[in-house]
Amino acid sequence: MDKLAVIQKQSTNTTMNNNRMQSGSPAFRQANLALFAAGFVTFITLYDVQPLLPEFARVFDIPPALASLPLSAATLTLAAAMLIAGTISETLGRRPVMIFSLVMTSLLALCSAFSHSLVSLVTLRFVQGIVLAGLPPVAMAYLSEEIEPATIGTAMGLYIAGNAIGGMSGRIFTATITDFFSWQIALGLVGILCLGLSLYFAYSLPPSTHFRRRPFETRYLFTSLYQQLLDPTLRCLYAISFMVMGSFVTLFNYITFRLTGAEFGLTQTLVSFIFLSYLFGAGCSSLTGKMVNRIGRGATLRVGLAVMAAGLSMTLTGVLLLVIVGIAVFTCGFFVTHTAASTWVGRQAKTAKAQASSLYLFFYYLGASVSGTAGGFCWTHMGWPGVACLIGLLLLTAGAITLLLTKQTAGCEPAALRPGGPINPLSPR
Repeated sequence: MDKLAVIQKQSTNTTMNNNRMQSGSPAFRQANLALFAAGFVTFITLYDVQPLLPEFARVFDIPPALASLPLSAATLTLAAAMLIAGTISETLGRRPVMIFSLVMTSLLALCSAFSHSLVSLVTLRFVQGIVLAGLPPVAMAYLSEEIEPATIGTAMGLYIAGNAIGGMSGRIFTATITDFFSWQIALGLVGILCLGLSLYFAYSLPPSTHFRRRPFETRYLFTSLYQQLLDPTLRCLYAISFMVMGSFVTLFNYITFRLTGAEFGLTQTLVSFIFLSYLFGAGCSSLTGKMVNRIGRGATLRVGLAVMAAGLSMTLTGVLLLVIVGIAVFTCGFFVTHTAASTWVGRQAKTAKAQASSLYLFFYYLGASVSGTAGGFCWTHMGWPGVACLIGLLLLTAGAITLLLTKQTAGCEPAALRPGGPINPLSPR
């Protein structure tokens, strides 16, 4: 009887896997295109205001710290809401939560075009961050449930590509339109585009066939989150994510003020092209897996932080070319550090991996909100050297935590992840 039960279970698992979307099938293509559009919408609406911060400061006659609030408000509420978004989708369903998230964030983006005060704009962005949280963790859960395991890497890659392209193109698009027309028209066009893509997503995303509804368990959610914070390694990684993302957003928030100011006098359109440095960062991110396998996780984090520090130092010069190269170098270091840290979180968490990742993203976006606004006070009172000092302090703190983390985990890395150890054939290439 035991053998028969095992055979029946294996047969059931095989049937379930065969029912999943496979590479080349129409459903697989539809899901990939739909989730590419979803990733595009998520990050174009989140970051489309970043190159407009100098414009907000000018139009509303406010200091840079207040001008950063439209971005900081969205990342702050996104950070908090992501802690429970995945659990809510367990009860309401993946597809309905994602559709609601995309349609609502698109409508809010459209409404922001009619904002005539900082208060109304920040309020809309505050709510937008909450509804945006219904996409990133839920999309990953949908892919893991509906896509055949052998091809899930392809699907996840396309979704992440949508994230990157949306974030980068949104910044360039809004800056360019603002140069020729106004920031309201730029945000309005983003809202219209995203609403169209959201309706396409709702129409084309295949229904969930492997989703199993579960009751909302508040006690389990908070207990599992608390358990992750008891792990000293995870606590260090969460602190590093706060420092690193905080420094990254701070640099891009206020380098735009410097480049459009009297020192260089560039237009919004020209400044927006600094975000093309993300392409270099994405390339470095793809090489991080090899670096981790050769020199270890802790050493990879130290290398990434050192590269960020080197790029930051280059931005202190008064030579435009060196400043731009410094931004690109800084971006590469960030992607290496972020990739190594986020991967380490997934491997370190023994249980409730989703909650471990949610906490990482919580501290990640919390750093963006807190430091992203604090940098404005540094810019107002000390200019770019003050901003660079804040970023340098964040990187120095992250470096100290990395050294502590390396001591805590000395000898605990698998052979394939120790310096000189064999290359892991399953690592990203």
